[in-house]
Amino acid sequence: MTRAELKSSAKEQISGKIGILFVMFLIIFAIMFVCAFIPLIGGIATFIITPAFSLSLCMIYLKLTKKEDIAVGDLFSGFNKTGKALWLNILIDVFIFLWTLLLIIPGIIKQYAYSMAFYILADNPELTAREALSKSKKMMYGHEWDLFVLQLSFFWWYLLSVITFGIALIYVVPYISATTANFYNSIKEA
Repeated sequence: MTRAELKSSAKEQISGKIGILFVMFLIIFAIMFVCAFIPLIGGIATFIITPAFSLSLCMIYLKLTKKEDIAVGDLFSGFNKTGKALWLNILIDVFIFLWTLLLIIPGIIKQYAYSMAFYILADNPELTAREALSKSKKMMYGHEWDLFVLQLSFFWWYLLSVITFGIALIYVVPYISATTANFYNSIKEA
């Protein structure tokens, strides 16, 4: 699929669902906000639940790409795999950090190489975190630049978000997330 097709599909997929996606965002924000004010335990809780929320969001956007209905309860579907999501997040962070120690550019390239790992785990929950990471690396081989250019194509949307003091993010975040899920599906099938 071309960038235009990925974006067009994303617009269709989120059409009529911005409200529920915004409510999900508010729930995550509220939980993280509360955690920020709990000394020590809040930081640990944030460290544990953030990857589970990331996995849940990947599951939600993959459901949207399949034209399935979503519900607010889907926001917690990734918590069934909290351990895997946490371990995957730790592996990604450690490997990117180690690659960045060599030079900044290898770290950035590896960040793109590992970028589909959460989508892979959401799509294949039976995989281990290490297997999802390995599959992401293989899947993204030769597609790192494609994803970079795709993300860069949202520059004006990010700028609009800044100009509107974040209000545009209500639409921009789901639009970018759905486009990324479509990108995952397009390279998965390639």
